[in-house]
This record gives sequence, structure tokens and C-alpha cells, in this order.
Amino acid sequence: MNEDHVIKSLAALAHQVRLRVFRALVVAGAEGLTPSVLAEQLEVASTALSFHLKELVNAGLITQERVSRNLVYRADFARMDGVLGYLTENCCAGAGCGLTEVLCCPASDKGC
Repeated sequence: MNEDHVIKSLAALAHQVRLRVFRALVVAGAEGLTPSVLAEQLEVASTALSFHLKELVNAGLITQERVSRNLVYRADFARMDGVLGYLTENCCAGAGCGLTEVLCCPASDKGC
């Protein structure tokens, strides 16, 4: 994961609707969701939703697949893992602790 990919991903998530869409797709898991279900769940107009879905696809955070007559969107977990990995690769002064440890141990704890 390079810096440009991370910036593009974070910029795409820096909007309320896109963040809500991404989180809904994370919850949906591998099954994904159609735009109509997303629009209903998030109470977003379908025209606005299509714009936000396009931005998330362009950022590589979600994928789009045609299944019969429907489009199904899914979160790209590998891409999100890459972004999180990039953000945390030097945590704890490079001591190699994982994200879980960072979230669970206080910043003042030198044992992290």
C-alpha cells in the first residue's frame, strides 16, 4: 500500500454518506448489498447514493459486481486492511505490536 492509495481511501471516507455506506457494507460482509437496500437502510436518495458508490469504487474501498439484473456492492476488506496496516505499521515506536494491542494498552504504557 502506498501513500497515494491511502490518501485516496481516506479522502473517500471523509464524507458522512460514504462513511455510512462503507460501514453498512462491512456489516453486510461477503454477501454485500444492492443500491436499493443501501438507499433504504441509510435513507439516502438513490441518485446521491450512486455518486457516493462511484467514489468508493474509484477509491478501491468497495467492489461492484453484476448479479443477474442487480448490482451488488461489497467492502474490499483487503484494501481496508492495507490502509490500516499503513497507518499502524510503525506504532509503538516500531516495536511490532499489533493494532489490538495499541487500542487496548494505554499510550503511557512503555510495555506496549
